[in-house]
Amino acid sequence: MRRILFDSPLSRAGYLYATAVGLVWGGLLSTGRVERRGGLIVFRGLPNWAFGRGGSCVGGCYLTRDNVSDAILEHEAVHKRQWQHYGMLFPLFYSAAGRNPLTNRFEIEAGLDKGGYLAKGKS
Repeated sequence: MRRILFDSPLSRAGYLYATAVGLVWGGLLSTGRVERRGGLIVFRGLPNWAFGRGGSCVGGCYLTRDNVSDAILEHEAVHKRQWQHYGMLFPLFYSAAGRNPLTNRFEIEAGLDKGGYLAKGKS
């Protein structure tokens, strides 16, 4: 079952679908610079209601107002890989892991420090 769901043609199709949704969402709402950085398509200038926390990764797209440091983009690149691995199951698994980033396994895997969830100097 794992071969069918994870890192498979099915998960790849889910990732591509999510990326298409991200492209449309970002394309419609972005008022800032759009660029390719670290393997992500980064959409800036979105309204705060259009993404979660400081920004959201949807497939291969990162949607944000202005949260685009190198550390953040490294963190979001891990989320992109999670989308590739899990496909459309990723949002379900992410939700089930909880809203607290300090205990959410996907945020921990992406790096709490790089994601801006830890105070400076703590790891």
